[in-house]
Amino acid sequence: ENRDSAPKVNDLLHQFGDSIIGRMGLPYPSRGAYIICIAIDAPTDRINALTGALGRIEGIVAKAAFSNV
Repeated sequence: ENRDSAPKVNDLLHQFGDSIIGRMGLPYPSRGAYIICIAIDAPTDRINALTGALGRIEGIVAKAAFSNV
C-alpha cells in the first residue's frame, strides 16, 4: 500500500534471495495495491523471519501459506 517502502522490501528480499525460488509482482494501482507473491524453499523459522520482517515495514502486509510438500 506504500510504494515508498519498495526499496526496503527489495533489500529484504535480496537478503533472503538464496531461498526464493520464484517471485511475481501484481501491480494494482487503481486500488492502491501492489502485490508480490513469493515462492520460497526454506525452513519454517526462516519463512516466518521473512514474513515478520516484511510486516514491520510501513505500509506492508505480509501473509504466509505453507505446503506439506
